[in-house]
Amino acid sequence: MKSKKNHITIYTDGSSLGNPGRGGWGAVVITKSKEQREESKENTLVAELGGKETHTTNNRMELMAAIEALLYIEKKPEKFAGDITVHLDSAYVLNGITKWVYGWEKNNWRTATKEPVLNQELWAALLEIARRLSLTRTITWEKVKGHAGFVGNERVDAIATGFAAGEMVLLFSGTMDQYEKMLGGTVHEQKTPTKKSKGKKGEAYSYVSFVGGKVHVDKTWDVCEKRVKGVKGAKYQKVLSKQEEQELIGLYSLESLL
Repeated sequence: MKSKKNHITIYTDGSSLGNPGRGGWGAVVITKSKEQREESKENTLVAELGGKETHTTNNRMELMAAIEALLYIEKKPEKFAGDITVHLDSAYVLNGITKWVYGWEKNNWRTATKEPVLNQELWAALLEIARRLSLTRTITWEKVKGHAGFVGNERVDAIATGFAAGEMVLLFSGTMDQYEKMLGGTVHEQKTPTKKSKGKKGEAYSYVSFVGGKVHVDKTWDVCEKRVKGVKGAKYQKVLSKQEEQELIGLYSLESLL
């Protein structure tokens, strides 16, 4: 029995070394072969995508990953038929594309506080490509907890951080059975993640602060302290790793939009 209309699964992520700083994005696009007659890993196709910018932010890279993945699908309509599910760990992108972007567009790309929307050109591009694809299919956006052991999410994170670090990242293109052998696990499964240190003991990776509606990343407490000391409403936190830094940047960036 021939399968129903194919379904496309996407994983996306973005990263930056500094905010702003060198950045990278990664995406994985998964689709069933158009001619398949039964479900199998041999006729499920996987393509990895990725890229970089020399001076950017984590949020811009998150947006680029989603845009490029959807453009990749649109450019090959004969290959990619079916509804789309996008898995991402960025609450910034998820809430933006499912809730806020329509109000921003209506308000001439201004926030509720009348400030210009950050990354306006990328939001407009994402909205445009999503609208075009939505004319013939359904796009579903699903939040994945970052750095929690989800194999697909961990892979796009590795692609994004590799590009951000200037590494030579080899991007896979082939069948699902080959891909999962390379990954050492099923794309959609959750493996037990490495436990993080409890509390905030240990050498600081950086200090992330939220002051005056803007997110800042400082490498030393002295610089961060000068920024936040005596400022009403300022928030700040010491982080122990790049992962924690990215998560906190995303959280504070969300607050800047509310």
